[in-house]
Amino acid sequence: MPLTLYNSLTRRESPFEPLESAKVRMYCCGVTVYDYCHVGHARAYIVWDMVRRYLMWRGYDVRYVQNFTDIDDKILNRARETNSTMEAVAERFIDEYFADMDKLNILRADEYPRATHTMDGIKRLIHELENKGYAYASGGDVYYKVRQFADYGKLSGRKLEEMQAGASGRLETAEIEAQKKQDSSDFALWKSAKPGEPAWDSSWGKGRPGWHIECSAMVRDCLGETIDIHCGGSDLTFPHHENEIAQSEAATGKSLANYWMHNAFVTVNGKKMSKSLHNFITIRDLLEGNWSGDWESNPPLGQGGSKNEGSEKSKAVDPMAVRLFVLMAQYRSQIDFTEEAIASARNGWNTINEGLLFGLRYGSQLSWDVEKTGQYSKAVEEFQSAMDNDFNTPGAVTVLFELAKELAKEGNVLVHQGKTETSPDLLQQKWVTLVSLAGVLGLEVQPESDSNDAVDGLSDAEIEAMIQQRKDARKARDFAEGDRIRNELKDRGITLIDQKDGTTIWHRS
Repeated sequence: MPLTLYNSLTRRESPFEPLESAKVRMYCCGVTVYDYCHVGHARAYIVWDMVRRYLMWRGYDVRYVQNFTDIDDKILNRARETNSTMEAVAERFIDEYFADMDKLNILRADEYPRATHTMDGIKRLIHELENKGYAYASGGDVYYKVRQFADYGKLSGRKLEEMQAGASGRLETAEIEAQKKQDSSDFALWKSAKPGEPAWDSSWGKGRPGWHIECSAMVRDCLGETIDIHCGGSDLTFPHHENEIAQSEAATGKSLANYWMHNAFVTVNGKKMSKSLHNFITIRDLLEGNWSGDWESNPPLGQGGSKNEGSEKSKAVDPMAVRLFVLMAQYRSQIDFTEEAIASARNGWNTINEGLLFGLRYGSQLSWDVEKTGQYSKAVEEFQSAMDNDFNTPGAVTVLFELAKELAKEGNVLVHQGKTETSPDLLQQKWVTLVSLAGVLGLEVQPESDSNDAVDGLSDAEIEAMIQQRKDARKARDFAEGDRIRNELKDRGITLIDQKDGTTIWHRS
């Protein structure tokens, strides 16, 4: 079965056919770096991380580029508020972005271009548009002639009359804009400098680029004139992506991207999670437990700060539970952020986590051959069938749940009976398959991250050593010491089961 995906440009699903066999060039619109990322950002970048990982698993050589917007009025406003500079604010929140995304196990992009580092490419592209009659200078600004591009609106399906105010990505009064533009639908490619603002030299005078031209230039500089996949949030379809198409395709005469992909919103009570509505939660607040689902009486934080006085602190959420919360919905479907939904994701991750730990806990007991890497073909086929259907992650996660539950059941049998009737080879196949497929979705666990092991940090080896100490004490008829060790392990969440043959097995309670 071929990989099929929904193309926002054609508004239908179609088989994925890259420009070059086995190679994929993929560009993702990144964040404007003036604040901490919230759960809506987490969804977007988990989704595109999943797409990238799956393409790699399917054998594609993926070059993944994601930009940072580091020139923007919001960044300048934050700099003024904090008595800082645009550069310092951008650097700070780029660092904070990486801190958040690393916790969510999001792979680093192959390249992170910045608008400030792409100035030559931006100015070169604007000049090309001028020379081809698609752009004009006016009062130190440069505008794009929207009506000159016959295919304008082909991505969003919108008409020119629906063009938003402020679509240039730079705030300015409608009266001043109207005086400079030849047509109300035109948008800014270059804006003249205002007093006290950062600016770059150009043939039009000192200024800085509009938002849309930045991405067009970064795509071309990093990936070429035509790429395979251009992705981002559905709120970027218009005007940002529509304007990218108009700019790039007018300049090159070629398609900017063959496939356009957009993820749906995270909503709260049916409304998009956003800072303007004050219904957002930063990623770090969610991971640290500084949040509440009571939006009416307890507005969320922002700034990664501390909770409103008197509000009840929710339990911190495991980063893998956040990934699962996102992946339990298909990427084009809206998901509502509620405490119930997060609780469901927590429970789901606990199930998968137990399955992932099965081999680490019982592999030696089952005498597994660590060199064996064979997988359970039925589960692999079901997983691929789901993912090939426009990245149907809910179907893929169901495959993981089934494997994890089967392994958990076998783990209980091993704990209570010391052996199992199921073939050790089959159990190893299922465990290896679970670890592999979960990794495709970015769901990973390390032995020390076992939730029952986290408080005291006891490793498997340390537990085995304490069991041996207890065995030695009992052999020396020091039963008090043996009981002390048993009770210490029990207090630290480890249950011992003495077998009739004199061996002792254990499990984390």
